[in-house]
Formats: sequence, C-alpha cells, structure tokens
Amino acid sequence: LNAAPGRAPRQQVRFLPAPAAGGGGAVELVAARVPVLADHPLVRGPRFRRLKIGAGHRLDVKASGVFVLGIGRGNKLLTDLYNCHLTKVYTVGGLFGKATDDFSDTGKLVEKTTFDHITREKLERILAVIQGTNQKALLMYSNIDMKTQEAYELAVKGLIRPMGKSPPIITAVRCLQFALPEFQLEIHCLHETQQYLRKMVHEIGLELKSSAVCTQVRRIRDGVFTLDDALPRTQWDLQSIREAIQNCQLKVEAELEKTL
Repeated sequence: LNAAPGRAPRQQVRFLPAPAAGGGGAVELVAARVPVLADHPLVRGPRFRRLKIGAGHRLDVKASGVFVLGIGRGNKLLTDLYNCHLTKVYTVGGLFGKATDDFSDTGKLVEKTTFDHITREKLERILAVIQGTNQKALLMYSNIDMKTQEAYELAVKGLIRPMGKSPPIITAVRCLQFALPEFQLEIHCLHETQQYLRKMVHEIGLELKSSAVCTQVRRIRDGVFTLDDALPRTQWDLQSIREAIQNCQLKVEAELEKTL
C-alpha cells in the first residue's frame, strides 16, 4: 500500500519575495501556490503503519472455499453481517464403507463395512428426514408466530432465521452426485462448523446401516459472497484486492439494508 502512488500534496498560497518590475534591486511580494511540506512522505512518514484485519466465519485446515476478511471499516461490516445470521452453503463429499476417529478420510481407520445395499433413494430419504427435523428447529429458534402475516412475508423473502445464537441448523440438503461408494451433498446451514458437517456424513452412514467418512468440505457461499467473489491465491495482490472490495461493497450494503 505504501508503495502505491499517493495523492498529490495539498497546495497553499504563500507570498514569496521576487524582483520588482522596475529593477534596481527592489523586491516585492508575489502570491504563489506551493505544496504543503507537511504532506511530503519524508515529513509524514509512511501513510499506512498498521491495518486492522478481521476474519469472518472461519475455515479449518481440512476445508476450503469462501473465506471473508474485513479490512479497516470492513470489520464493523463483518459484525453487522454476523447479526444477519446469513445462510452458508457447502459441497460435502462422502465415501461409504469405512469409519475413522475424526470422521474424515485422512483419520485413523476404526472399521470397515459393506455398502452394496445403499441406493440413492435410501440416501435421499435420510436427507429428507434431516431437513424436516431441522426445519422444526429453525422455526423454534426464530421466535416467530407462524400464524402471523409477518411470518408469511419473512418466509416469502427467505428471511426466517434464528434471532440469536442457536445450535447448528441445516436449512436444506440435497444429493448432487451418487456413485457407490462415493457421494456428494449440497448443504445449506447456519451456525455450523466444518467438523459438524463431517460428523453429519458419519451419521448418515450409520442411518444407512453402514459407515461413511467425509472426503471434502468446500464452502461455496457465505451469505452474499460466492466463489465468484473469491480471489484465488494467484490474485492475492493489491490491485485485485482493491477491485474485490469495490465490487462487493454494493452487495454488502444492499444485504444489510434488506435484513437489518
């Protein structure tokens, strides 16, 4: 940031001595615009000495995807977005036939099981039960009377959310791919951790009278931010970050106005 071109120094009017028009060594004062020396880099020092950077919803070391950071004033916006209780979306990969101590495919193997009896229909039946159970929890923690006009309007806008901190809630889940022993889910959730999603894969395996481990957790959406807004490692430079901030600013303001 300090190496980037800075703004031009301010100008001020000073009366400077100059030879008079009549000559003869006479001197007169002439108004002139000169730069303010207080704005000179050698006087004021580096423009930026520290930057306050805040982290949004975190990702653990085995997860990937959208990770939101706030810079400067953006830290206040991060807090406001937290208060919106926005939904996050993940793609979660699973593998039937084995169980590990940490529910991931890289953990210590605990047991192996058969999985030939599992079908996509059976998996989707379990997912429907999970979604139905979590919908009841969502309504309970939202503290809204579902018989009111307010509840109807919030439901139409998709704004029914917990009013405060709540246990992890799955708002939607569906199967994207199924090819035994592998499968992939899309999970919409609130207040989750990546480890909670891995444990969910493990419990799905148990419900299907088998076992399963999680092979991948990737966040594809965090509130208003999607993978299209994210910067890959090759674009971690000043120009790309500045452009990303400008492009996301309107999205954040619109979401805060709608929700808060």
